[in-house]
Amino acid sequence: MYILGISCFFHDAAAALLKNGELVAAAEEERFTRKKHDYDFPAHAIQFCLRKAGIQNRELDYVVFFEKPLVKFERILMTVLQTFPKSRRVFQESMMSWLGEKLWIKSLIKDRLGIAADKILFSEHHLSHAASAFFCSPYQEAAILTVDGVGEWATASYGKGNGTSIQTLSEIRFPHSLGLLYSAFTAFLGFEVNEGEYKVMGMAPFGKPRYIDKVYKLIHVEKDGSFELDMDYFSFHYSPDRTFNGKFENLFGPPRPVEAYFFTANSDYPAYFGAKPVNYEALATQNQYYADIAASIQTVTEEVLLKMANHLYKETGLKNLCMAGGVALNSVANGRILKETPFESIYVQPSAGDGGGAIGAALYAYHAVLGNPRKFIMEHAYWGEEYSPGGIEKFLQETGIPYQRRDDEEKLLERVVDRLQEGGVVGWFQGRFEWGPRALGNRSILADPRNPDMKDIVNTKIKFREPYRPFAPSVLVEKTSDFFDLPDPAAHYPARFMLYVVDVKQEKRDLIPAVTHVDGTGRVQTVSRTIAPRFYRLIELFGEATGVPLILNTSFNLKGEPIVSTPVEAFNTFAKSGMDILVLEHCIIEKDQLR
Repeated sequence: MYILGISCFFHDAAAALLKNGELVAAAEEERFTRKKHDYDFPAHAIQFCLRKAGIQNRELDYVVFFEKPLVKFERILMTVLQTFPKSRRVFQESMMSWLGEKLWIKSLIKDRLGIAADKILFSEHHLSHAASAFFCSPYQEAAILTVDGVGEWATASYGKGNGTSIQTLSEIRFPHSLGLLYSAFTAFLGFEVNEGEYKVMGMAPFGKPRYIDKVYKLIHVEKDGSFELDMDYFSFHYSPDRTFNGKFENLFGPPRPVEAYFFTANSDYPAYFGAKPVNYEALATQNQYYADIAASIQTVTEEVLLKMANHLYKETGLKNLCMAGGVALNSVANGRILKETPFESIYVQPSAGDGGGAIGAALYAYHAVLGNPRKFIMEHAYWGEEYSPGGIEKFLQETGIPYQRRDDEEKLLERVVDRLQEGGVVGWFQGRFEWGPRALGNRSILADPRNPDMKDIVNTKIKFREPYRPFAPSVLVEKTSDFFDLPDPAAHYPARFMLYVVDVKQEKRDLIPAVTHVDGTGRVQTVSRTIAPRFYRLIELFGEATGVPLILNTSFNLKGEPIVSTPVEAFNTFAKSGMDILVLEHCIIEKDQLR
């Protein structure tokens, strides 16, 4: 039985394909179109999934959409009517988009895929989120918490899963949304909504949560974690392009200019920003205020999630917690939930946001609707397209790119370790690309974590991004507790997917400064031999050479672009950047040989 799950038309469109309840392939549309957070119908991702399974459209038994468009449209209409005439532009833009393709998903799928109408099913947004976590987890029974911006009406839900069933216990409804609250501050701090939330999380450690009392003027939280926003401060419910209003600005001051560089006295002023402005100290002081705002909204978000998780534990008494929705990508909050709630284990799948709803919709149909038993656990994130060594060599030969082929795997890895120790920045491309927003060793940029200058080197050569953004440590799973405050690391699935921020041990912080954030934490990825043998062996060899069994890992892309998918994209990114060496499976390309 083949079931295709689809999510699209808000952000991070994606497709996922099951064969007899086991995942065959999953990918976001952006990886094929190269449009970051592409929200359009995921035609390319669908064709990839079918191609990977070796089937045609007609062989699909069911196609499942991740939410119910008519219910979502109802919410938009009711909100417009309640806020008219301020919502006039929302009404106009909604009618233009929804009366096109968004409202007629069933007909669109039928026409695009040639699927009979009775094979097309619809899940609910937060049910898809819940299923994407619980049915991918190793648990037969678990509490489920979903938190995001908004689905149809729900913005968060409490639930529990047992076997092949999911029960929703309660939900919080629009316009009261923790995700939209965080997004309002994302916009206030000068970043793009649905893109810059992780930048706020990265900015927060450079500030102090001095304005928690002001943030709590916007949100009233009960002991059980339920909450209401004071809508007098927001405009996201009636404006298509503004999330906060004048009253918000009266409370917090003017927004940070979008085009302004962010730096504080503690973040340094990187060389790629150019010469220091004459009013550097005044600007650093001004930015410190915004860092304090970031710290404040991050802290409040963590506090609300902790209350929600603690209440859910009291309601269910279950030791396992599954989390999904865009807010579940807040790895700092996830780390606190692990440490500060009674839950013994947590599962967050690597594409916890809307893209992951494609998997959730398909799994919900297979288990809860069709009654099939569970047999799949998402142990890794490598579900995208892969490219054969022969195809890679053909590309290099046809384009005349000089390269060395290393069939001796050990010698290839030793060469990479040597370049890392020499201060080189390595583009690393192997296997199937990752599912979700994190590069986990198949489409990564690697560097030496011991070099205190490596943050600036990687940013200067490749990323050209804000200096406060941290780089992640990829560490051998059995060595994790030597460097990080994470007992029994092999038991923690979120750590496999770079979805925990934990403390770097005090005595190790000076040893790995390039992956230690300003507050002494790291967004760790644990790497096991059984799941990622080649990446594991690379880190193991680096550890044997240096005594440090971990490396700096960041996503293989330039600023503003999706992570690379193909060898062509990898080489183009390598050529445009200051990376020193590119590894495409068993082919090595040295930058100095291209000159």
